[in-house]
Amino acid sequence: MTLHGVRRWLEGETIPGDDKIQVLAKWLKVEPQTLRFGEQSARKIREDKAQWTAAVKHTERETFEAFLALSTPHKKIVREMITALAKTQA
Repeated sequence: MTLHGVRRWLEGETIPGDDKIQVLAKWLKVEPQTLRFGEQSARKIREDKAQWTAAVKHTERETFEAFLALSTPHKKIVREMITALAKTQA
């Protein structure tokens, strides 16, 4: 990062890329979400994640993780299948 780049970020002109956010977060010992969205938003993200984790069963969590590991074209196919199945349930 350059001093000019940091100045532009602090003034709200730009946002650093994910790679730089990750390095800064590690260096500052904060979560990347805090740097991206601010502390209140990061806290809300943590609370929402905790509620989601508590509500989702282990087998469903494994399914979501498997989905996230798929390639983009395969994710699209799975989303289309879920949407089609959901429409038949309505």
